Amino acid sequence: MTNSHHGVVAAQYGQRADAYVTSAVHASGADLDQIEETLRGRNAARVLDLGCGGGHVAYRAAPHAAEVAAVDVTAPMLEAVARNAAERGLTNITTTQAPAERLPFADGHFDVVLSRFSAHHWLNAEAGLREARRVLASGGRAVFVDIVSPGHPLLDTHLQAVELLRDTSHVRNYSAAEWMAALSRAGFAVTGLTPRRLRMEFAVWTARTSTPDLRAQAIRALQDLASDEVRRHFDILEDGSFLLDSLTIEAEAC
Repeated sequence: MTNSHHGVVAAQYGQRADAYVTSAVHASGADLDQIEETLRGRNAARVLDLGCGGGHVAYRAAPHAAEVAAVDVTAPMLEAVARNAAERGLTNITTTQAPAERLPFADGHFDVVLSRFSAHHWLNAEAGLREARRVLASGGRAVFVDIVSPGHPLLDTHLQAVELLRDTSHVRNYSAAEWMAALSRAGFAVTGLTPRRLRMEFAVWTARTSTPDLRAQAIRALQDLASDEVRRHFDILEDGSFLLDSLTIEAEAC
């Protein structure tokens, strides 16, 4: 793998695949429940889990679809997903290595496209959303979940800084307004928005990405020096734990 951005992502997560399969933050949550509820009763033929990570969306989707394609740029992550799916008896999950910006599927191949905690790693989020729309059948459903920027420049700068220090494959947490505009340009009609807040336990949050001590100390320094406005919004605690804003976006292919 090269030192391209996709190579950086693969290097960052290839060694940590099992940590994301077992991560409590990724393996559960109201947003994951909402995704499954969206699928319930639809009898979808084909579902795409785009940027599948540890495969938690694919595992939830499998009982409600004939086929689930779990797609990620990181080969060891896909190997972990295939292993875990087999252990669960989910024989309808297949894995494909590809970046979001170049999906190896025909136009309109999927009935449902799902993506959770992935887009902030994409080299070109707009291109990834265009590809998601291209492979989704007309009138198909999509659900996107990600951490989002609060929007205000002060808060946005703090968020992007700590995210990049923790994980050098981070590109950007987009604001709700940026998401809405990008989805519209890609050919989606947004049908629902569900904001949530997630508590990040600092030690667990940095351990999951094996953040080096020096960078973890830099994050703590930024937190210690943060303004009252930043500390209030992110609810930064003494041990560095804090709140992140997440957004679940339901959409249809126009």
